[in-house]
Amino acid sequence: MTATWVDACDVNDVDPEDVRRFDHGGRTYAVYRTAEGEVFATDGLCTHEKTHLAGGLVMDGIIECPKHNGRFDFRTGKAMGAPACIDLKTYPAKVENGRILVSLD
Repeated sequence: MTATWVDACDVNDVDPEDVRRFDHGGRTYAVYRTAEGEVFATDGLCTHEKTHLAGGLVMDGIIECPKHNGRFDFRTGKAMGAPACIDLKTYPAKVENGRILVSLD
């Protein structure tokens, strides 16, 4: 099956070491950009209390939820700190022609 890539935003809309909210098909996602320029995508809501992760702090591959400070490795989705104990779903992401594309298949 061929992946369907969805245009999330311009790569410059996400600062290095930051996150941006991306809504598509009635769902919320988060797109991330590392200091090295790599891009990643996850579900956009914390698995603990469904808070938008786009309001959180990004540092060294970790997103910290703004509500209760649960942490996730956004590269793998792994929950890294209480109260978050359920991993985030991750999605393939890439940069093409200056746009961040996410595969939501």
